[in-house]
Amino acid sequence: MNETPNVASPVIRRPQRTLTPEEHETVRDTALLNFQGALIMGIIDPVPNPSPMSEDEGAWVREQVWPAFFTEIDRKYPFGFYRWSTCEKGTCWNCLARRCDLCVHRQEGGPYVDRNFDWVHDSRGVGVAEFILRPDGAPCVWWCRCPCAKTGPAPDRPARRRRRQKRAAESVPGPRPLAAGAHADEAVVPEAAEQYTLF
Repeated sequence: MNETPNVASPVIRRPQRTLTPEEHETVRDTALLNFQGALIMGIIDPVPNPSPMSEDEGAWVREQVWPAFFTEIDRKYPFGFYRWSTCEKGTCWNCLARRCDLCVHRQEGGPYVDRNFDWVHDSRGVGVAEFILRPDGAPCVWWCRCPCAKTGPAPDRPARRRRRQKRAAESVPGPRPLAAGAHADEAVVPEAAEQYTLF
């Protein structure tokens, strides 16, 4: 949590979470809008920091102590909303979709550093004051947990790979193979773009 991004060596490696089958079901049952939000925020596969509280104790606090406006939004996300600090975020949505060439942190040129502040809310959930979480200035950093390279040449995009394979096939002399189920008098339709699942 107290790691400072280094310009000379910007890669901050943290373990990537592997979701269990039960966690996959939790993610799959999330409403689409919240699912998209969780992808953008990096909390589809968050990795919690060590905590002095057990998960049961945390659940009790959320149930008994948190105000309703906190629990209402927290329940909409697969693994909660207010529970995660920036350094606990997981893999970016592009890497989850196997588009490491578009990794969020490759595009941003480095890790996302939180501003280290939060809000004090009143009983209705209205933000009434700003407070600084860590006055020592220690940054809270999100660096996509995918093991892909975040610097240097981008890996091949899936579409670019397919085009290269198609060109290589077209350069081979001889009759072109027909697509499965195609008739000799039908034009061969280029293969549709691959669809990637997130998990």
